[in-house]
Amino acid sequence: MTNQTTIHLTINGHQHELEIEPRVTLLDALRDHLGLTGTKKGCDQGQCGACTVHVDGQRVLACLTLAAQVEGRAVTTIEGLAEADGTLHAVQAAFLEQDAFQCGYCTPGQIMSAVACIREGHAGSDDEIREYMAGNLCRCGAYPHIVAAVRQAATEVAS
Repeated sequence: MTNQTTIHLTINGHQHELEIEPRVTLLDALRDHLGLTGTKKGCDQGQCGACTVHVDGQRVLACLTLAAQVEGRAVTTIEGLAEADGTLHAVQAAFLEQDAFQCGYCTPGQIMSAVACIREGHAGSDDEIREYMAGNLCRCGAYPHIVAAVRQAATEVAS
């Protein structure tokens, strides 16, 4: 017998009602219950940053956050960054322009962290960007391009 509970989530501005077990993570709720597969499951232990999303504008690791913990809060995933007309967020566009990905698996988490890094005011120098993006790992080693993309987007967002 399963212990199901009903939760109400606001994901990318849309309301969702889910019937899930209380121990379901936000990551699994997004991917398995809502079909939002842009947020990736990497280590499932909070060490790689592939599952980074925003909750009330703050970056969180979805693999370490229970879905029930974000009830009544605004969750933004990579699918919610672009404008409704498809215009990319400045960080998404900068990642494309700077070729800041190789295999692309970490890219959604990198982008979500980069948006938060800029919003938090931590994109003043390459060293600062590297420090505040350190929680997101890239197995391909695209770090120089990622830093360049964050630097570019920070300049564009500030202007």
